[in-house]
Amino acid sequence: QVQLVESGGGLVQAGGSLRLSCAASGRTFSTYAMGWFRQAPGKEREFVAAISWSGHSTYYADSVKGRFTISRDNAKITVYLQMNSLKPEDTAVYYCAASSLIIAIKEAGRIDYWGQGTQVTVSS
Repeated sequence: QVQLVESGGGLVQAGGSLRLSCAASGRTFSTYAMGWFRQAPGKEREFVAAISWSGHSTYYADSVKGRFTISRDNAKITVYLQMNSLKPEDTAVYYCAASSLIIAIKEAGRIDYWGQGTQVTVSS
């Protein structure tokens, strides 16, 4: 069992930065691939970024590549999403996700555990 709690969301102007954190509980955290998804009003939940259990492999949606960076600290059982050069279209609720299979971490329907979400609002 893994429980995920996000923090770090808020209101920021376009061009600004935020860092999201996802604190996990559970002794098996280090064996899970971790990811971030987001969901804007009226839209489906979409993949943003993911990282393998070792931290050696990372994956990004094209829309955030070069602006967002995912990382993890297995000792602190926390995963981070550094978001730079934010745009109004990045506005959404951001969800932390865990999957026991790295091949499934990009697919919302195959996620094992979800956090409760944190709101990110980017003003123009």
